[in-house]
Amino acid sequence: MCAQTSRCESDTLPAETVDVVVIGGGAAGLNGALMLGRSRRSVVVIDSGTPRNAPAAAMHGFIVLDGTPPPEILKRGRQQVREHGGQIVFGEVASAEPAEAVEGDLRFTVTLADGRSVTARRVLVATGLRDVLPEVPGPAEHWGHSVVHCPYCHGWEVRDESIGILATSPASLHHTLLFRQLTDDLVYFTHGTDLDEGTRARFAARNIRIVETEVREVVEEDGARAGLRLVDGTSVARRVIAVATRLQARTEGLDGLKLPMEDLPDNMGRRFASAMAGTTDVTGVWVAGNATDLTAQVGASAAAGALAGSHINALPATADTAAALAAAQAAITPDRPSA
Repeated sequence: MCAQTSRCESDTLPAETVDVVVIGGGAAGLNGALMLGRSRRSVVVIDSGTPRNAPAAAMHGFIVLDGTPPPEILKRGRQQVREHGGQIVFGEVASAEPAEAVEGDLRFTVTLADGRSVTARRVLVATGLRDVLPEVPGPAEHWGHSVVHCPYCHGWEVRDESIGILATSPASLHHTLLFRQLTDDLVYFTHGTDLDEGTRARFAARNIRIVETEVREVVEEDGARAGLRLVDGTSVARRVIAVATRLQARTEGLDGLKLPMEDLPDNMGRRFASAMAGTTDVTGVWVAGNATDLTAQVGASAAAGALAGSHINALPATADTAAALAAAQAAITPDRPSA
């Protein structure tokens, strides 16, 4: 279940109601949990142990932590959440749904695939996303190494190398211009997609070669280099293949929350809809990180988790005060004389 078994010691799922359940143990979920723990909220993080960036050797684009292996970031994040009273439970969420309110305060029940469950007053969804790869043999086997998706995550490491763009959608056009910033040796494989004359002229002006023969598969050349084998039998060697994947928010087990979703333009992906601080149309449920901001890198996802966590803490604080006031007023109200 967990990609880094030695780092996946699971806490016991609490029997009592907790303030917040965080579904997802990546940067957004852990930073949200940290903010809640620092506010002395009881918080449980449910982590499937399958982070999106597991294949990557290092995380980039986050000041101070640039170049840190993703498992190390998660290890340190879990430790810090626990140091502030949070709990990390490894498991797959089978269902999450509203439960009966208690004294006017919301309740949600989250059930895991093994039947365990926990009740919480609020929920933070930070499940991240999955990259939907093109239906061509080969990319999955080399994903995160010789097949990449993000010029900001991987670009510096492959600068000045031979790069191929495997077109998947209109988003690949912008993708190409970003990777052209990193290398003079760039080939665009149309793979059945259309190029208008204006785009062809722009590519020609930037010395971007176009290959219009359809791609049969992604292959490995010389044990390290990527290559594309075309349907005519020829192969084109490249150091790296870049693919603009379709980005799909992870929604497994969350149907019961009835969170609204929306599609991005040009078939780029599908996300949970959210507003300021990750608020959603479902009262008591927030969303943060790649589940709602499909292009956010680690730093942006962590920041979104922190913002959502602080926002979540604020609303129960008001509810706690209202409950305390009602209890205090009830305690000083004299009993009515019997008739």
